[in-house]
Amino acid sequence: MKGIILAGGSGTRLYPLTKGQSKQLLAIHDKPMIYYPLSVLMLAGIKDILIISTPNDLPNFKRLFDDGSSIGIKISYAQQMNPNGIAEAFIIGEKFIGKSNVCLILGDNIFYGVGFTKLLKKSVKEISSSNNALVFGYYVENAESYGVVENNSDGNVISIEEKPKFPKSNYAVVGLYFYPNSVVEIAKKIKPSERGELEITSINQNFLKNKQLKVELLDKDFTWLDSGTHESMLEASNYIHTIEKRKGRKVACIEEIAYVLGLISKNDLINLAKPIQNNQYGKYLIEKVLK
Repeated sequence: MKGIILAGGSGTRLYPLTKGQSKQLLAIHDKPMIYYPLSVLMLAGIKDILIISTPNDLPNFKRLFDDGSSIGIKISYAQQMNPNGIAEAFIIGEKFIGKSNVCLILGDNIFYGVGFTKLLKKSVKEISSSNNALVFGYYVENAESYGVVENNSDGNVISIEEKPKFPKSNYAVVGLYFYPNSVVEIAKKIKPSERGELEITSINQNFLKNKQLKVELLDKDFTWLDSGTHESMLEASNYIHTIEKRKGRKVACIEEIAYVLGLISKNDLINLAKPIQNNQYGKYLIEKVLK
């Protein structure tokens, strides 16, 4: 399975922070926002990843990650010329995806919870052994502001709607999606919505029509944060700071994840940590991860 991080968009909700850079490069506590979705793909066992962003922002992502080899993965890059919708990621990434299944994660989504790695690997296996698509639902109070999923007891999706006036459930569809390879051809055939975008909901509804859409509901022990506004960014930073302080471990530390997964050696990690050993992040890698 391959992975795509969609890190495009104009970031108007975060202006003026985004006037000079992508919102996915803004800090959530002590690391760039994009570290969080990248860590999700790594924990799922995905090592071939495409970052899609704007022509102006792509050079900054390349400076941050290069080809990904320093953390034992392969990172490619592609342009989204205009904010034409989430589903366009599969059209842009067609050659990258090839004949593989694919996981798409939005660049401003943050996930945290015990057992999340196990759930991710289960999801990869689900897609590999079936032609089903898989989305995730998270309980919210203001469901009318999200894409909403309704399901039966077997985890089959009954309905999925984008920002309905009268939601059929309180479960919002989060920005993490697992699809079989057929998603590429489906994306090519869907039509733009009234707002002129290729909607991810249209893709999900296509799988639903063919009875191929499953949902995994994240329980109350999970946290999902969509850090797309000033307030939500502050909340996310405070949350991550609190978790890390209480547990003494970092969230979405991609160097640590690469080392624990065996993607890089001890010497590789030392070489990554040495240049930054005088700051908190570098000290963590040396004192906590390498001890």
